[in-house]
Amino acid sequence: MTANGISISVNHASPVPPYEQLRAQLADLIAVGRLGQGTRLPSVRQLASDLGLANNTVVRAYRELETAGLVKSRRGSGTQVIAPSATTDIEAKLAEHASTYAAAARQLNATDDEALAAIR
Repeated sequence: MTANGISISVNHASPVPPYEQLRAQLADLIAVGRLGQGTRLPSVRQLASDLGLANNTVVRAYRELETAGLVKSRRGSGTQVIAPSATTDIEAKLAEHASTYAAAARQLNATDDEALAAIR
């Protein structure tokens, strides 16, 4: 899906769940300022349709972004970015990416040693 020059895609063959792929991409776009404060995200139905996902997949991604304090959803008003547009907290970004990597490693049934070896 491409909107406002921003591209989001989901790899259905990836071991990372689609909601996590979507959440991570949106979180990254918010963190680097590509989706700034007040930017309205596509509706759940529209994004699900564009990406070939179930509505509940998008709902879960949006819910996780809301829990992280990056967006605010209001029934009837949609979902908007509320986080500052240029987050520079490296530790938070690394933790975000580490979480995504850990989820992928678990899906592959990799041991901790195998996952750490791949990082090194």
